[in-house]
Amino acid sequence: MIKLAKESLELNNQKSNAGMKTIIALMAGYSMVYMDKNMVSTAIIPIAKEFNFTTSQTGMIMSMFFLAYTLMQIPGGWLADKIGAKKVLLLSLGIICFFSYAFGFVSSLMLFFAIRFGAGIGHGGYPASCSKAVAENFDKEKRVMVQSGIMTTSGIGGLLAFVLGANVIAINWRYGYILLGTMFLIAFLLVLFLLPNEVKKPVEETKVEPEKVPFTQVITNRNVLLLFVIMILLNITYYGAMSWLPSYLTKTYQLSLGAAGGILAVNAISQVIGSFMTGIILSKWFEGKQKEFILICSIISAICIYTLVNINSVVFSLVLVALIGMTTISAFTATFTWPQKIFKQEIIGSSVGIINTGGTFGGFLAPIIIGSIVQSAGGDFTNGFIFLAISILIGGFGTFTVKTK
Repeated sequence: MIKLAKESLELNNQKSNAGMKTIIALMAGYSMVYMDKNMVSTAIIPIAKEFNFTTSQTGMIMSMFFLAYTLMQIPGGWLADKIGAKKVLLLSLGIICFFSYAFGFVSSLMLFFAIRFGAGIGHGGYPASCSKAVAENFDKEKRVMVQSGIMTTSGIGGLLAFVLGANVIAINWRYGYILLGTMFLIAFLLVLFLLPNEVKKPVEETKVEPEKVPFTQVITNRNVLLLFVIMILLNITYYGAMSWLPSYLTKTYQLSLGAAGGILAVNAISQVIGSFMTGIILSKWFEGKQKEFILICSIISAICIYTLVNINSVVFSLVLVALIGMTTISAFTATFTWPQKIFKQEIIGSSVGIINTGGTFGGFLAPIIIGSIVQSAGGDFTNGFIFLAISILIGGFGTFTVKTK
């Protein structure tokens, strides 16, 4: 009896250590992914000045990344289900590492397009394979909390981008991408050595043959398609704000890149808090009430975005930027972790790949649309940000079309 108890305790300790290593590895990669997404919005300011790019051209540079990101979501999720999460994670990080270094050496508009497109291909495999890794390594009741914890990296990556990245970019934007490539290399090594190579299932689970679900059944699933559309709307706002807030703040308040980075660092901290609290709130007070939670976050975010472009106060803007960061990432996290609750493990990779295709397509659309609206308004950001507020509101109300029974 004592021997069995000791063996059980040792097994639990091994699982706990393996689970912690998995979380560290996945968070390291995701932190770099979000650092890249955030850092380009700061780097684009000196790049536009150096090469005389218009807002439409800089918007296209940012959107080319999201176009490739969108195209790779479904193949990335399918691959994660077929060959395992770790292989896809390593492939993704390796590709991003290469194109991050390459971005620091280009000097023409077409090469900027091509390099950001290549980086987007690498990014496309990470979200779905990360969700698959969570499903492979954690019990179902722990997955939403673990996934929410991992999503705090949106804020950590933002902090790295707006504090470390922005200050290096202020010296020379090319140095910023040499730094980024090196950090992706470190993340690659952490995933390589910390993430388990093979997922060992309990004996009772190995006796049950996993259910094989045709991909056509996943891609035609009503909830998958609805969440796909909702993620487009939510991420138009999330990535639209992420892409254009640095330009808006520097222009409106004549701030330096360092000062704008400081304000956006507050946004990043609020995203860490928002992501982390989302898991706790959904588990304790909004269990089974994702719809209500996402709608509340959407309404608060829309109000803050509208107010931001209708005031003239740096201090008040700081508060609003923090609230926008917290509520947009909370709405996104609640939607992104929802599949862990309503879909089977066998299709987590594919379903998240499809759903996040909507999210990345929203990221592709946002910089182009906002850039065009701002340019047509003679540099005024008001209509562009009102568009962001409307998008997240529609997405929030759209969650009530999802059937969870």
